[in-house]
Amino acid sequence: MTDKLPDNGGYVAAAYLVFLALILIYVAIMAIRLSRLQRDLVDLDELAQRAERPEPHPEEPREHVA
Repeated sequence: MTDKLPDNGGYVAAAYLVFLALILIYVAIMAIRLSRLQRDLVDLDELAQRAERPEPHPEEPREHVA
């Protein structure tokens, strides 16, 4: 048995680098989607809170606090 590595070691290293790059791109895309989802949830929460608050009818007289 020889102590020499096969000549295709560069291809293996390149394959690992490509795999690592794909994993990093995937994680970045998921982080972007998560931030958009969180922003949408905040907007929906604000809309739900506004819908729960009763607004005065425009024809009803408003109370004036002096």
